Amino acid sequence: MESRPLRYFVAVAEELNFTRAAERLGISPPPLSRAIRNLEKEVGVALFDRNTHGVALSPAGEVLLAEAKIVLDALQAAERRAQRAAATEPKLILAVKADGDAGLLEPILARFASEPAGIPVAVRLCGWHEQPQLLRQGEADAALVHEPFDRTGLDAETLIHEPRVAALAASHPLAARDRLTLSDLELRPDDVEQFINRHRGQGRDLAQLLTLVGLGGPPHLLPASVAARYPRPGVVYRSVADAPHSVLAIAWPQQSRSTATAALVRVACSVADAVGGAEATF
Repeated sequence: MESRPLRYFVAVAEELNFTRAAERLGISPPPLSRAIRNLEKEVGVALFDRNTHGVALSPAGEVLLAEAKIVLDALQAAERRAQRAAATEPKLILAVKADGDAGLLEPILARFASEPAGIPVAVRLCGWHEQPQLLRQGEADAALVHEPFDRTGLDAETLIHEPRVAALAASHPLAARDRLTLSDLELRPDDVEQFINRHRGQGRDLAQLLTLVGLGGPPHLLPASVAARYPRPGVVYRSVADAPHSVLAIAWPQQSRSTATAALVRVACSVADAVGGAEATF
């Protein structure tokens, strides 16, 4: 099976409209329709349910869509990695969410620079949970990423477990207490990730989030390292005794054979162990 029919299939599957898919691909609808028919013949099953109202993915099409995206990402990633490997001055790309490295980024880079297998590292700053896709697409060689994340096609090592703290406005009634529980924040343990992702989904970076908190916005849960690294006027941090820990990992593509990436992973684990990664406290 060639990659072009798969790309055509993904476009139709995502648009669920042959005309829009053809425009997206820069071709006309008839050859696109023929390509999909030929792909269905090759696979031996119908990939779309067609009727007078349009098209919808068949059960087989749903399966192929998920697999096709993985295959196309892998092909694109292989091309990008090959291009970087052929560069006169190779470098390793490390994807990191700004303010999401638990204070480990600088010591990792400093230690890695002295490694025999060390090469220059370019830090790719990204948004929440963008790192896994950057790895799968070959746009990064390794990433510092918080659990949970989509591990499809990736390997990972846990670096640090941190307690979570509540960031509150100094004027908030709960700020008068030294220690809180999730019930004080009207949360249950199972609600924590959804609560955090709700803030992340609004596209706020740490500076924006803390500004809103300081102005009297709702409390937020953050890794304990933030409290020490980002003191902020009008914001106080309080430990939350029963909050699930924040877990930071280093991830890389399963198919990676890069000695530099392997060395970076070893360095990251060593640095995390040196700062007591498994027992980080607030």
